Amino acid sequence: MRNVERLTSLKSELLNIFMDMEVNEHKQRARNAVQRSLRARRGIEFYQETKRLSEHLIEFPINDFLDENTH
Repeated sequence: MRNVERLTSLKSELLNIFMDMEVNEHKQRARNAVQRSLRARRGIEFYQETKRLSEHLIEFPINDFLDENTH
């Protein structure tokens, strides 16, 4: 009878360890997904800002600016 109790206790402990590992793996996958999402969002924002700045530079008359500063 004691062996059955030990075996049941061991099974229960192994199941708890396995469940903890699963929870930790799930948390790590969730953190990784958040990090990927954040990197993607930052990349998109960087691209949009670069595009916006490029458009403004095209509109900016650089020759007029140079002429004003050389006088």
